[in-house]
Amino acid sequence: MSAPTLLVLAAGLGSRYGGLKQLDPVGPAGEILLDYAVFDALRAGFGRVGFVIREEFAAEFRARVATRYAGRVPVDFVFQSTALLPPGVGVPPGREKPWGTGHAVWCARPAISSPFAVIGADDFFGRDAFTQLAWFLTKPPTSKLPTPNYAMVGYRLVNTLSEHGTVARGVCAVSPAGRLTHVIEHTNLRHDNVGPGCEFTGDETVSMNCWAFTPEIFPALERQLTEFLKVQGGESKSEFYLPEAVSQQITTGAAEVRVLPTTARWFGVTYREDKPRVQVDLAALHTSGEYPAKLF
Repeated sequence: MSAPTLLVLAAGLGSRYGGLKQLDPVGPAGEILLDYAVFDALRAGFGRVGFVIREEFAAEFRARVATRYAGRVPVDFVFQSTALLPPGVGVPPGREKPWGTGHAVWCARPAISSPFAVIGADDFFGRDAFTQLAWFLTKPPTSKLPTPNYAMVGYRLVNTLSEHGTVARGVCAVSPAGRLTHVIEHTNLRHDNVGPGCEFTGDETVSMNCWAFTPEIFPALERQLTEFLKVQGGESKSEFYLPEAVSQQITTGAAEVRVLPTTARWFGVTYREDKPRVQVDLAALHTSGEYPAKLF
């Protein structure tokens, strides 16, 4: 099988954080969080990287990202915009921004021809996540059924919280066979409302938008996106979320998703106050030998 592709969703501007946080240095040698994802993906066996970005910051992104990986891995860029829509669907009046992560993945279809993983640009997922994704995407199919077989890396909720504000997390229901049955988005989650005696204990499996797909996902996403836009496209803040699209495919029997559990600790810079802690944690990983002194 061909080496899988890593698709990075980097079109968000990070409004809560302020500025283009995807390019903010956090590592001891000036690494950005993307560097860790690409480094971990390459050593796990990925052979190509694609970035979904906004056209308005393409020049900056190309200059500061593509040059970092030159000669290491082929890199593709695709744009997410309100102008990119399924045939027969027009841009609703007044709509100024694209429709979220599901729309972003659909926009990337021209650049994807092999099994691929999807991640966000401003998260640290840990080496284990990419090892599991690569294993799943390169192993021979185990099912003879026509239903597409995908996967999701599942994190413990307690390992994904910010110390400096609330977060939204997709809480997952997982079958005894290790299959994802549905994802429900929960908002306003923080350290002091997760734990014993709270609605969530912290042991729940959550989606951090760390997925494994094949190109079979694109026709299904297009059908779902078309229907979504007909019903909700005119709403100024409507979002076509990837977890909800996948959950719908599971419910209708259009796809099966295996959950790849990990004990890795996710971290990111949801808020500017998160940055110092992320810098300390990354420095410790370099010191321990998990990462070399300089990634690229």
